[in-house]
Amino acid sequence: MSSKLKTIIGQFSQQAIRLLRRTDLLVASKVSLPASTVKISQQIRLYSAPVAGAIPASKQKYVPTSGSYPKGFLASGIHVGVKPSNTHLPDLALLASEKPCSGAAVFTRNKFQAAPVTISRQVLERRSGEGIRTIIINSGCANAVTGKGGLDDASAMGQAVDTCFKTSEDPPHESSTLIMSTGVIGQRLPVSKILSAIPTAYSALSSNHQNWLLAARAICTTDTFPKLLSRTFTLPSSPGLTYSLAGMTKGAGMIHPNMATLLGMIFTDAPIPAKTLQPLLAHAVNRSFNAISVDGDTSTNDTLAFLANGAAGGNPITSLDSEDGKAITEIVTSFTQQLSQLVVRDGEGATKFVRVRVINASSFSNARKIASTIARSPLVKTALYGKDANWGRILCAIGYTDGLSPGVVVPEKTSVSFVPTDGSEALKLLVRGEPEVVDEARAGRILEEEDLEILVDLGGGEEGKGREEASYWFCDFSHVSASIMVDWRLDLSGAGLLTRENRNT
Repeated sequence: MSSKLKTIIGQFSQQAIRLLRRTDLLVASKVSLPASTVKISQQIRLYSAPVAGAIPASKQKYVPTSGSYPKGFLASGIHVGVKPSNTHLPDLALLASEKPCSGAAVFTRNKFQAAPVTISRQVLERRSGEGIRTIIINSGCANAVTGKGGLDDASAMGQAVDTCFKTSEDPPHESSTLIMSTGVIGQRLPVSKILSAIPTAYSALSSNHQNWLLAARAICTTDTFPKLLSRTFTLPSSPGLTYSLAGMTKGAGMIHPNMATLLGMIFTDAPIPAKTLQPLLAHAVNRSFNAISVDGDTSTNDTLAFLANGAAGGNPITSLDSEDGKAITEIVTSFTQQLSQLVVRDGEGATKFVRVRVINASSFSNARKIASTIARSPLVKTALYGKDANWGRILCAIGYTDGLSPGVVVPEKTSVSFVPTDGSEALKLLVRGEPEVVDEARAGRILEEEDLEILVDLGGGEEGKGREEASYWFCDFSHVSASIMVDWRLDLSGAGLLTRENRNT
């Protein structure tokens, strides 16, 4: 490559470089740069947040400027430099309760489960979900497929955090810390860096909004914005008490959870014992984090944890069938849906946020299977990106859905519509098996919008009695989505600099 061309490349903006890459004018596998060019600026991600951590203008509305955080919980986010190229962004988060908590979690079902998943599951099992105190999370390295050494590293992280919180009342040799990692698969953690930084993270703990936001930022990899939510609520048995929920999550790619790259944490000051917390989380996750899809891949590290410290007081919720149990189930399910949908809105290369709602099915399970199949269909996703009202692709996905009970789908009873988010009348595409004359101009206007609902009505199935429904949230599949997946290991880390990296989880 000539020096003149290097100079030109060095002057390109991120947008220009992205354009070059998309049009194959600059293909990493075909460009060879001498070692002398390696020192140019680092860690510019073409399809994610810029190096300075700036949030795209279109995503700033999803980042809270304040919050209502649960009593007794503290957060911090600090820079460690897990990835050598990260010189200043926070990449280690610590979340802690001032008193021991009930804990619950759901984990990935990927056969290659990361070391933090294994260790965190063991911690919860040994303690029967009680006495959990902290969660430590690093980004930049997944600590997945790293053998016994990876397990040792995850355990060491937990022990280092435990040391900061240890009291004479704690059982010896029993950790109270859950561990999460996200980033490059197949590489060992720079564990000494992390261990030496944990006391700093402990000292930085605070309950203020800025600290919660720093922690949410620290767990990001390819995310373009930190995903943090909080809310207050009351319960029927204690109407005079105000409780809080807070949650954070990360993920933009390798998202098709089956908890089963995605991590999530939820915290509340409501009194919920572990035996109630686990089924509560399972119910909520099945209708939220297990009902989203970006690219159809399930990560090795998927983990969603829920801690409840009871610091706000009130009566313990010992049954989900009680009035308080029913109320908290609805509250937590709605909250996890909102939190999980932020992941879809940040899908790699996505231009659409789509809800597919399947109604009048014979069971929730059957409705969910159909919704999931539609959400994962590459043909549906690409049609939506192309603003094409190709409802035949939706029907095709319905028709090949695996594992349905007999008589769930009856073509003559099936209807499909596009439901605009502006409240206007639904655009009917198929009514009880008969195609409608579609107003293509209106369809085009609906598909110009970022948000869309696809409504599938199964008409009750063969017996006509089905009344169950399920929803899935997903995004479209664009040229940029494909570019990210193709080019991920060939990452432009600065003007004129090419580096090779593994895919992040």
